[in-house]
Amino acid sequence: MGIVAGLDSSSTFTRIVVCDTDTGAVLRQGYAPHPQPAGDTVPHETDPQAWLLSLGEAAGGGLLEGVQAIGVSAQQHGVLPLDSQGALVRPALVGNDKRGQAAAADLVEALGGRAAWMAAVGSVPHSAQPIAKLAWLARTEPEAARRVAVLMSPHDWLVWQLLGRPARRTTDRAGASGTGYWSAATGAYRPDLVELALGRQALLPEVLGPADAAGMTPEGLLISAGTGETTAAVLGLGLGPGDAVVSLGASGSVMAVHHEALADPGGLITSLADAGGMHLPVVNTSNAVRALRGTADLLGTDLEGLSALALKSTPGAHGLVLLPYLEGERTPNLPHTAGTLSGLRRDSMKPEHLARAAFEGMLCGLVDALDVLRHRGAQVRRVFLLGAAAELPAVQAAAPGLFGTQVVVPAPADYAALGAARQAAWALGVRQGTLAPHTPPVWPAPAAQVFEPGEEFAAWQAVRQQYVTTREQLHPGAFQEPGHTGGF
Repeated sequence: MGIVAGLDSSSTFTRIVVCDTDTGAVLRQGYAPHPQPAGDTVPHETDPQAWLLSLGEAAGGGLLEGVQAIGVSAQQHGVLPLDSQGALVRPALVGNDKRGQAAAADLVEALGGRAAWMAAVGSVPHSAQPIAKLAWLARTEPEAARRVAVLMSPHDWLVWQLLGRPARRTTDRAGASGTGYWSAATGAYRPDLVELALGRQALLPEVLGPADAAGMTPEGLLISAGTGETTAAVLGLGLGPGDAVVSLGASGSVMAVHHEALADPGGLITSLADAGGMHLPVVNTSNAVRALRGTADLLGTDLEGLSALALKSTPGAHGLVLLPYLEGERTPNLPHTAGTLSGLRRDSMKPEHLARAAFEGMLCGLVDALDVLRHRGAQVRRVFLLGAAAELPAVQAAAPGLFGTQVVVPAPADYAALGAARQAAWALGVRQGTLAPHTPPVWPAPAAQVFEPGEEFAAWQAVRQQYVTTREQLHPGAFQEPGHTGGF
């Protein structure tokens, strides 16, 4: 018996769960928002001291009493540029910072194109990645870039702070794989790519294994390797091979737990490692819930109203097809295109049919992304839907038939914090000799709603085909990358 804590430092708050090591039962919880600085702030820049302040507040009142180990998860796509003394040379760069778009494009060209990047590190630079942020920094703040000696991610930095800022700096393989300068396939850094982006070398954290400990705090607490929020949530959900996660935010992402790194010559896959010793290839879409919100605004309703409207229509939306490329699209790679509504006839020009087309278009766009993974060998037996929109009845009605597999909607919970706690329990068990380094502790699966394709499966596959046919008519060969046969 033991007690561990999982700490999730998101972009806006810190949440802590204290769990039983054997059962995963949540014993105590803490929460605090990050303090907001006075005056104007620059988007996608932050002072990480705010993370420590909210951590201290969330852990108040004896929350961590009796805890033996702590796991840390934190927001992804962040980079903290430090000088040789460990001080920040400028505020941390975080989030999907589009200032780095031009720098990312220049990086792609400098290495010889998308295929060259896929071969090097399993991903193509985009504006959110640390490597693009470094290239932007070198281009716009050259004096700050010249002072950079050490690079850390948000969870690396928090672990380092909890340990008392030791000489040894660490990260985990999942976090490293998202930087753009570490390869999940080879398990090695590419320091030459750091130099390509930043214009100079920098010290990079040691990459730990999933069950390794980063160290002990001065008070004797074990700190596990830590990881990013997404990979922590996958660990918290207890997912394994055959499971895929579809995240419904304004944009979308589809990821599948797989036994090896997956690459796509066209650069559609970001080849990440996961926090459990496997791999987590990810395909991103630029448009998901933003297509629903745009349609809801057009029809003068909200998402719940849009869902109710959609359910008054029937599969196929009377021939209406929405290609939801409202912000251009990453999958397929159509960055400068726009969305399209096709199939308009007098009898289809009704609010309920447009609402239905919005849900079907959003989900079919995500099926396109899932098919990229399937065509590369990922086996998918269950799809986990995450995000508030997963609770909408119209999503739950259409998703199983369109994805062609069982769909699981987990009950709302702090899965990133739970994953961090599970990682802490794993590292503690390995340290104590009660767990193997390749087997995380088995905690009960979360409560969830489960939906099967059902009797209307053939009708939903016809909807899917209607979408594919329309996409191919308007954007012929959009998925004709090397190795893809026949399109999706």
